[in-house]
Amino acid sequence: MRMTWFSTKDIDEFADSLVADMVRRFPPSGVATTERKAKEKLRKTHDVIFARVEAFALSTDLNLYRTAHLGNRVKWSLSEAGYTPPFVHAFTHELVTVTTLASKARKKKAS
Repeated sequence: MRMTWFSTKDIDEFADSLVADMVRRFPPSGVATTERKAKEKLRKTHDVIFARVEAFALSTDLNLYRTAHLGNRVKWSLSEAGYTPPFVHAFTHELVTVTTLASKARKKKAS
């Protein structure tokens, strides 16, 4: 087993930058807003964030441990930033799903 299987430095850096970008683009106070502008802002933020997630997963060797670590780090960082639990759960679930699918596509393409 390679030692990189448990290496999470790059995962931590990516997770921290992702959450910082999320907080900057769509602060926790914007989650509860139901206005049309807030919804549009969230959609745009979502598209940008998940494009970054997919690009990261396609360029990085992710395994089960590293994917779970990314999801857990983002989950707790969003919670600590003040996002609501339903938002955190939905965001984290989608993050792990997109990461897993992109990682599988990367491995399939490599073989």
